[in-house]
Amino acid sequence: MRMSKKTVLKLPFENRIQAGHLLGQALARYAKRPDVIVLALPRGGVPVGFEVARSIDAQLDIMLVRKLGTPGQEELAMGAIASGGVCVLNADIVAAIDISQETIEAVAATERQELRRREQAYRGHQPPPGIENRHVILVDDGLATGASMLAAVAALKQQKPASIVVAVPVAPTETVQRLQEEADDVVCLATPAPFLSVGCWYREFPQISDDEVKSLLARAWTQKPPPKLNGKP
Repeated sequence: MRMSKKTVLKLPFENRIQAGHLLGQALARYAKRPDVIVLALPRGGVPVGFEVARSIDAQLDIMLVRKLGTPGQEELAMGAIASGGVCVLNADIVAAIDISQETIEAVAATERQELRRREQAYRGHQPPPGIENRHVILVDDGLATGASMLAAVAALKQQKPASIVVAVPVAPTETVQRLQEEADDVVCLATPAPFLSVGCWYREFPQISDDEVKSLLARAWTQKPPPKLNGKP
């Protein structure tokens, strides 16, 4: 069943840590299951995902996705790319602003370089996790257009998971509805309107550095080794 779970709460969230803790509570049915893995979207999704994984006692890893910012309005996503050569475009924005294919390809090429840099910076020698036949919870600190999350979902489907759950503290209703068409479940704590931006719904919403991401991942990978499924690592 594709659905959105909502919790009555007071906005704004204090910070990503509180949001992750509340999101973990909403995902309690996935707790202590070795076939569940939490994949956080760096950078902002990692502190949230860390708290979710800790709340439900699940393995934490990352899902690398890069937003394709609209030239001159970089915060407006015209699409996103993910590992595996996945590219998802926001057709409405591309058409409304009349963005050329050449511009899309140029922005995508730049973002692919950053995707590779982050893969090396964050993962180092840590091998990517096994996804096949596992229930994957994709976490971010919030969604606006949802382009990055849609790219993440599309990339994950290539790896044949048992199911894909999108879990975020806050997002616009229309974005949740779009993701319900692609994911098996969508867990969103709040869908305020007018939405404005993700940062509007946090008291503290600082930029997350690469070092903070690496520190949280190191803690997670040290504390929670990958589980063995059916006798296999």
